[in-house]
Amino acid sequence: MTKEKTTKSKKSKAKSKGHKTRNIILLVVCILFIFGTAFGYWLYRTVLSANVKTGEEKETVIYIPTGSDFNAVMDTLNSQGLLVRESSFRWVANRKKYPENIKPGRYVVCDRMSNNNLVNMLRGGWQSPVNVTFNYMRNVDMLAGKIGKQIEADSASIAKLLHDKDYVGKLGFNERTLPAMFLPDTYEFYWNTDAESFISRMLQEYNKFWNEDRKKAAKDKGLSPVEVSILASIVDKETNKTDEMPRIAGVYINRLHSNWLLQADPTLIFAIGDFSIKRVLNVHKEIESPYNTYKYIGLPPGPICIPSVAAVKAVLNAENHNYFYFCAKEDFSGYHNFAKTLTEHNHNALKYQSALNQRGIR
Repeated sequence: MTKEKTTKSKKSKAKSKGHKTRNIILLVVCILFIFGTAFGYWLYRTVLSANVKTGEEKETVIYIPTGSDFNAVMDTLNSQGLLVRESSFRWVANRKKYPENIKPGRYVVCDRMSNNNLVNMLRGGWQSPVNVTFNYMRNVDMLAGKIGKQIEADSASIAKLLHDKDYVGKLGFNERTLPAMFLPDTYEFYWNTDAESFISRMLQEYNKFWNEDRKKAAKDKGLSPVEVSILASIVDKETNKTDEMPRIAGVYINRLHSNWLLQADPTLIFAIGDFSIKRVLNVHKEIESPYNTYKYIGLPPGPICIPSVAAVKAVLNAENHNYFYFCAKEDFSGYHNFAKTLTEHNHNALKYQSALNQRGIR
């Protein structure tokens, strides 16, 4: 074999070997691409693609109670049928260490959420607040029952604190004046609020409400903030007509300043404890109670209900007039006739009593 042929043969073999190497590299690249694409698709489907189905609604709410573990969370999600692929959610949750970081709360879960977004929300405690509302309440036990239906703290835990004399004393109140601390309204809370946090927030709202201007307005009326609430609770029980509240408040302030008995029928009903009474009789006026304003001069020792903010403001803005008496109108409109003298008042009262008799109200 000539030298030239040998050289050609070597070049041919080298070329062939180069082709094989390139083919191998190409094959490896293709395999890696296929596996990479498959893994990328799996990762996307597992982590970033939609894995939540809320049904006909665009979103739903889940509650994770305090003390829940990962299994409890899974039970909650599965009981509502929210997860399309449970295994993929578990994989993401474990990789993000969510089982070690369970946070209680109320969470809004949106349709087509990814596992990544859902886990981030739950692990980060990014819960949605609730609007807690309460209006007229007869006493703090009714308040506890109302609030216990809106946040995680149950009514028993709230009521227990509200009846703890030492705890209430540290708030600056006693068991009789405590209703004055609560101002009916709508407040934003996190669902997993406990009893103490709820009460603490209400104290903050009370202190915020009683700013310097309102304290001055109360002082100008000769009242403390708590006394304003006590009088407001009476006004609340006398009328549900907001536009008439300042006038009724003015009547009671006139009596207080003149050292008269308040003679407020709602305080008698509170003292008796029978809230079905529609007509106060002379026998009721004999009951022995510090809330009997037919016997004792001045305000009773505490509010007879949790007064509305409207009534509190009505007392602060009480009308300056010369009325000392008022009586429900005989047309049962809910409004009242006002009088400056007892003679005029007795005339108004006779008209109302006749209307009661005609309707058989005893």
